[in-house]
Amino acid sequence: MNSIQLQYTVPGDDFTRAGEASSEVKRKLKQLGYDSDAIRRVAIAMYEGEINMVIHAGGGEAQVRIYPDRVEIELIDHGPGIADVEKAMQEGYSTAPDNVRSLGFGAGMGLPNMKKYTDEMRIDTEVGRGTTMFLLVRVKGKAG
Repeated sequence: MNSIQLQYTVPGDDFTRAGEASSEVKRKLKQLGYDSDAIRRVAIAMYEGEINMVIHAGGGEAQVRIYPDRVEIELIDHGPGIADVEKAMQEGYSTAPDNVRSLGFGAGMGLPNMKKYTDEMRIDTEVGRGTTMFLLVRVKGKAG
């Protein structure tokens, strides 16, 4: 297998559909026989990214490339961008509005969890233009 490429649209401001893309990727990785640790890490990191796009950017696109030894996720939005990436990486820091927090989202763990569950994370952001995130999860091996 060279790679499998998947693309998803993450709808904006629709918490009922947030997580659909990460759930589909999780199912695909299980179907392909990837190990449960890699599947869990991909699903968590991607879900956090989806939620961030819904909360802060009005949605976006998720592109996933599945290789035998890694999964690459690119999350692209055209939202407001991240004004202070260093601050946004701090656990508990959130710019989510109160109505989002009342739904149980916006606790300020999105970016820290994305970093925690990936082997590599890059953020390319510009205020007023949007954010592109690149996430990489290395795969130790497929389930036997």
